[in-house]
Amino acid sequence: MHRRTLLAGAAGLPFLPVAARATLPTGWRRFEIRTEITVETGDEPAILWLPLAQTAGTYQQAQAPRIETQGKAETVHDARYGAAMLRVTWSSPRAQTVVVTQSVATRPRTAEPATLSAAERVLWTAPTASIPTDGIVGETARRITAGIDAPEAKLRAIYDWVVDNTFRNGATRGCGTGDIKNMLETGWLGGKCADINALMTGLSRACGIPARDVYGIRVAASEHSRSLGTSSPDITRAQHCRTEMHIDGRGWIPVDPADIRKIVLEEKAPVDSDHVRRQRERLFGNWEMNWVGFNSATNIALPGAPRPMDSNFLMYPCAMTARGEQDYLDPTTFRYAIQAREITA
Repeated sequence: MHRRTLLAGAAGLPFLPVAARATLPTGWRRFEIRTEITVETGDEPAILWLPLAQTAGTYQQAQAPRIETQGKAETVHDARYGAAMLRVTWSSPRAQTVVVTQSVATRPRTAEPATLSAAERVLWTAPTASIPTDGIVGETARRITAGIDAPEAKLRAIYDWVVDNTFRNGATRGCGTGDIKNMLETGWLGGKCADINALMTGLSRACGIPARDVYGIRVAASEHSRSLGTSSPDITRAQHCRTEMHIDGRGWIPVDPADIRKIVLEEKAPVDSDHVRRQRERLFGNWEMNWVGFNSATNIALPGAPRPMDSNFLMYPCAMTARGEQDYLDPTTFRYAIQAREITA
């Protein structure tokens, strides 16, 4: 195996300033994320897409990845959202491996001041295949916010409705599918983060509030709740989706109603308990950054893919051969491991 390193300029992912790499400012943490993936190519070529940590606002900065592989590796972006991902192509018919290591610095996230352009406003209020804004989604949003004029008050009403009416379903595969129209039509408002937070996103967009899911992964234990972090360096199954909404005058406001339902289920905490009430207030306007964000690309079109991917988002690795997409939730057919460690020196 030989090593290939994508440089910051070529990859489009800026390095942290030298001083920040040596000694982080107060409040910042640095994590190293190592992903090792084996793709069984059989007797045909294979392509892998891996989401990369993004540099976002003033709360997350990512260095360019270090890559080890015998395949052709390049950083590419999807056409609609500009989501950064590593694409690796193998032409040799055998099991192929890639190791990707990325360093990311984070700090606690509150509202991010930002002014949206007209194009950005259109992008983040537009419906997608899995997040429509008409029909039952629009009707539900109007019912929740009836008589409320201020955008932030509408947002809080939607947040409280989602927290009160959804539930985390432990039997849901992965992080869910994010099919909010089906959730509302069937009345089955159970799922995981990609379902519950997508519902928050869709209802907000239906009210004309720019909103977007942010797909990522937990990298450390939580200071606030035992169920909202990971205590193991193995984060292979620690993916987590969040959501944020833009309010003029405040910018992007981070929220996470799905994590409230996770606390209720996994900690067996009543929704009206003091602990849940505290976290409910905290998660309206704050993200604990023991988590790293990848992208906000919903119903993403993978660059160079021979067919659409099965998932609505790129939060897990995705590999395709001529026989189809490999199941990223089945370790017997698609082998990968993700490790995280905090760098303190």
